[in-house]
Amino acid sequence: MSRLDVIMIAVCIAGCVLFTGCKGAKMSVADEQMARGEYFEAAATYRKIYNKLKKPSERALRGEVAYKLGVAHSKLNQNARAAGAFRNALRYGYPDSLLYRHIAKALHADGRYGEAAEAYRQYLMMAPDDESAKSGLRGVTLADRMKANPTRYKVANAKLFNSRRSDFAPALQGDKLYITTTNEKVTGNAKSEVTGVKRGDIWEVSKDEHGKWQRPEPVKGELNTEADEGIVSFSPDGRLMYFTRAKRRQDADTKVEIMTSARSDASWSEARSLDLIEDTVYNYGHPSVTPSGKYIYFISDRPGTYGATDIWRMNMDAKAGSLPENLGPAINTSGREMFPYAFSDSILYFSSDGLPGMGGLDIFKAQLTPAGAWKVTNMGVPVNSAADDFGITFYPGKESGYFSSGRGDARGYDHIYSFELPDLKVVITGTVTDFEEEPIAGARIRIIGKDGSNRRAVSRDDGTFSFDLERGVSYVMQAGAKGFLNARQEFMTDTAEQDAEYQIDFMLASLTVPNVVENIFYDYNKATLRPESAVALDSLAQILRDNPGITVEMSSHTDRVGSDAYNDRLSESRAKSVVDYLIAAGIEPARLNWKGYGKTQPKKVTKRIARLYPQFKEGETLDEDYVNTLSDEDKAAADQINRRTEFKVTSTDFESPL
Repeated sequence: MSRLDVIMIAVCIAGCVLFTGCKGAKMSVADEQMARGEYFEAAATYRKIYNKLKKPSERALRGEVAYKLGVAHSKLNQNARAAGAFRNALRYGYPDSLLYRHIAKALHADGRYGEAAEAYRQYLMMAPDDESAKSGLRGVTLADRMKANPTRYKVANAKLFNSRRSDFAPALQGDKLYITTTNEKVTGNAKSEVTGVKRGDIWEVSKDEHGKWQRPEPVKGELNTEADEGIVSFSPDGRLMYFTRAKRRQDADTKVEIMTSARSDASWSEARSLDLIEDTVYNYGHPSVTPSGKYIYFISDRPGTYGATDIWRMNMDAKAGSLPENLGPAINTSGREMFPYAFSDSILYFSSDGLPGMGGLDIFKAQLTPAGAWKVTNMGVPVNSAADDFGITFYPGKESGYFSSGRGDARGYDHIYSFELPDLKVVITGTVTDFEEEPIAGARIRIIGKDGSNRRAVSRDDGTFSFDLERGVSYVMQAGAKGFLNARQEFMTDTAEQDAEYQIDFMLASLTVPNVVENIFYDYNKATLRPESAVALDSLAQILRDNPGITVEMSSHTDRVGSDAYNDRLSESRAKSVVDYLIAAGIEPARLNWKGYGKTQPKKVTKRIARLYPQFKEGETLDEDYVNTLSDEDKAAADQINRRTEFKVTSTDFESPL
């Protein structure tokens, strides 16, 4: 059974209708219990009456009792029972125009979104302008979307803090956690007529010498009484506690007010009413003081309230009797707005069942814009559920803390849950190799971000490196090593809120030996470059741009087939075709030379070639005499290896005359 209505403004059913005749005394007792907000007792009484009504002539009365039983179960957040009772009222023809809306809200809070949507539609056919129902219908659509797209928050039951009854409304203060609990050891033996369990007390949780949380214990001092106490907040220095007290009086409805208690060492003083609020006619509860101490937020049913309970605030420097400020329709609705938590002067968390959400109370974040308007967002799944989710608190400066929820407890008890938003892991990894794909150890990698970041790393023995990055940032990376040319790459990380790993590999050209340029293709027996060569040639042009002080010789090599003169002419023309392409790409002609070697420089088998062609041994030269000893298949492979384009650095001190 939910404790929400214990320490909140009880929305009482107006008037105490005394039934006569066939309705009997027990109906009047149940109605009086409902009017006083004693929902647990009222539900038990209505259930007994309902079970005794068997005759056909009692059909209308049975519908009435079922309806009232549904209301009682709704107040207790027993939503499955409420939906069943309201449907019984519908079956017995109870004449209430809001019945379909009640059914829809109960199904919504029970997580039965498809059935809830149909009930909302049925109701909106009769009342198309009902904003509450339209919001509910938007909520069930939103709920399915939020379930399918959960946030990155991690939520877990904080079992250490929870008892077998309700534990809720956690509040972090300093090195302690304060909770409201209805466990079996609370002050006094009286049970709440609202929920049937003991009234709430304020307990605290401390850490041991190793920084580990211990089991909750009652706060020391004179704070807890026979009344309901709970839902705490603190002054910025932590020495003054603000909390809610709901005291049952025999001659009047339960009165809810904000109390204060002062701390002396580890003990709390006897509470007194908050002197900032002199009004004793209406109810005030759920205090939350901003970290600066400028404002106190709270809920009330005072005049000007949009729904059952609204969130209000007052300037802490105001004098007693000053009027509170309603936060307005961006936050307050025709439903319940409760459990404000002042994260800062401009950021507020609160719970509402009037805004579109998962069902019951959802936790929302409200941010005050520079224009003075509130921007409100639902915290989504898994923080919110179909059950009531409320009473959030944060560790200072962190996206982690605790909140309370009625999820997963068929009895309707609330429990405390932890939440944490893990840091996004956006990582870039890569490998630095030479043109033979051999790793280069000790290469220097530098990454510069447009966010102002500038970091360096050195490649490991296997050539690998890694950096942690930020989302949505453009980066420039450069890699270099002794005996090699520099290489440069640009990229931008994604803005999506999810872990991501990027792979950027660098292939560094040697300063001392020729570098084979792969994937340069020519027409058969011609020097004409084929279009698919563009990617490799553009990469080569970029290497030259990244290393503006070098000059290179482009060389072309042929296989063993054909005469020496033919191969010399063909290779010379092909090398010149590459140089012409680079000049057209903007490389200064003075940096480029070309040479055709024909078949005079057969390739020596490297580690890379041996990996790709295991039939050839590392160190073997693929000259004509050797190739002629091979099978036709291996001859073709050797000829393909010998047909290649290379570039060799000829100087590193070029200075452009331009």
